[in-house]
Amino acid sequence: MTNPAKLGVYIHWPYCARICPYCDFNVFKARGGEEPAALARAIVADLAAQAALTGPRELISIFLGGGTPSLMDPAWAAEMVAAARRLWTPAPDLEVTLEANPTDAEAARFEAFAEAGVNRLSLGLQSLDDAALQFLGRNHDAATAVRAAEAAMRAFPRLSIDLIYARPHQTPGNWAQELGRALTLGAEHVSPYQLTIEAGTAFDRAVRRGQFTPPDAEAGAELFDTTQAVLEAAGFEAYEVSNHARGAAARSRHNLIYWQGHDYVGAGPGAHGRITVDGARQATYAAPRPADYVARVAATGLGFATRQTLDPREAAQERLLSGLRIAEGVPLAEVAALDLQPGKIADLVGLGLLADDSRRLRATPAGRLVLDRLTAELAT
Repeated sequence: MTNPAKLGVYIHWPYCARICPYCDFNVFKARGGEEPAALARAIVADLAAQAALTGPRELISIFLGGGTPSLMDPAWAAEMVAAARRLWTPAPDLEVTLEANPTDAEAARFEAFAEAGVNRLSLGLQSLDDAALQFLGRNHDAATAVRAAEAAMRAFPRLSIDLIYARPHQTPGNWAQELGRALTLGAEHVSPYQLTIEAGTAFDRAVRRGQFTPPDAEAGAELFDTTQAVLEAAGFEAYEVSNHARGAAARSRHNLIYWQGHDYVGAGPGAHGRITVDGARQATYAAPRPADYVARVAATGLGFATRQTLDPREAAQERLLSGLRIAEGVPLAEVAALDLQPGKIADLVGLGLLADDSRRLRATPAGRLVLDRLTAELAT
């Protein structure tokens, strides 16, 4: 008898106390009343309906993301985690991650989330510089961020921190010092993201009005190199473009679900999923507005508004785009539907963008710097 295939569960909690100016996620201003409680109930019902579609699976990870899921009642998180554990077979080392912001109000509830089953916190520090935090529209200062990280280390066995760099006027020296301070907080996993100006965000409008200018590509590359150097010196492995872990056990099992091409259920407003049903890989997309999502679950049992079966080429393109992000790359056999020409691969190896590997496509450090270009060359 074969073991059931691996599965991850992503739960999207869309509410935020404040909408950050760089954010283009599916988020809404936090509100009281019945809607959040109704949403929590709908997510649990949606999970049950999707479990009937997936059949038996080994549950590797549950990720409560958003939005700001640490704003929810911890009892709701406990219900969601318990439902997922009941509906699928939990792995012995099941990872349960909660995204959180470092405000004192949220940090005070870390113990309750740990009791709800969360064993890994992803803490959105973003910076340890007060001026930078103000620029980024955050509702905490650096001292609060440090207190939150200390509270997280006491409450959870695993801690990941998010940081944003490539901010206006940021120098490699200043960034190296800030990153070094962040590493003293004890996290086993660091996700440093280059600031990206996403269309439709407040930052996009500010840049178009000339209120600030983001660093150019050359400055961004220098800051990227600084990031790699500081983290490598501190014992962190760059196992993905923007994710660094202190050893293999500290890697995000949930993110590896995505990057290694496994199935994942998406529940909550705007959540995406990838599930295999009757041998076909399907993409699911949930209704983005909370009220619409709740209504859809009430009417159909399922929260996703659309479900699309991917043809072999579409599935291979997704596998390529996600697999090239990680150091291990993607097996050539898993992207055979793209009919990649050996000459094209050889050219990219010659340019130093792909490693010389007859069995896998693996981006080199230089290839990671131009990953969009690399994947476009291969996928078209």
